Amino acid sequence: METLLRLGPFSPADATALATLFALFLFSGWLSEHPPASRPSVSVLMERFRRDWMREFVTRQPRIFDATILDSLRQGTAFFASASMIAIGGGVALIGNTQRLQTLASDLSLQAEGVLLEVKIILIIGFLSNALLKFIWSHRLFGYCSILMAAVPNDVNDPLAMTRAAQAGEINITAARSFNRGLRSIYFALGALGWLLGPWVLMGTAVAAAGVLLRREFWSQSRKVMLGL
Repeated sequence: METLLRLGPFSPADATALATLFALFLFSGWLSEHPPASRPSVSVLMERFRRDWMREFVTRQPRIFDATILDSLRQGTAFFASASMIAIGGGVALIGNTQRLQTLASDLSLQAEGVLLEVKIILIIGFLSNALLKFIWSHRLFGYCSILMAAVPNDVNDPLAMTRAAQAGEINITAARSFNRGLRSIYFALGALGWLLGPWVLMGTAVAAAGVLLRREFWSQSRKVMLGL
């Protein structure tokens, strides 16, 4: 009961803002991965290039170039996983020090008190935790992809060559999809920071995060380049 009373400042506006945040998070992810056939997203376009990469990989000699690319992809996922873990640690440490948390809220004039402020920080940690899990899984999948690529026969006429290359391509695509989901969680973790300034700010930052993501997926210059426009 005491906890519920301390959550008294949680208003209908807060609930609406949270619903908006999660709705935009789910919608932007679904639309990026399942775009209209007439307007493919950058993520879908990259899937095509990844399949083309594996087909080219079969005939490329030597294959050091491909190994270098895959290594750079794994390093990228490892970097973001480490950064997410550090950010989560900082958030947990902040929640563990309630006195400092209250002082910080007072200094920044944040619209939250007691447990509600902790809940707002937990929301951010939640998005970061989701990102961490996605990056870890992406890193592992890129590792699987490297093994599958190593199993592709050097002889293009080998009946297993194209089959194994296609398998490597699909694992590569799955790894990239998990990586993109991790990045999306980071965008919305930044958007969730707006709740510290109030529910209406949270709505604005949630819309901004979704807008940036969708613009880069459907209206970016890089997309035009991929389409050859």
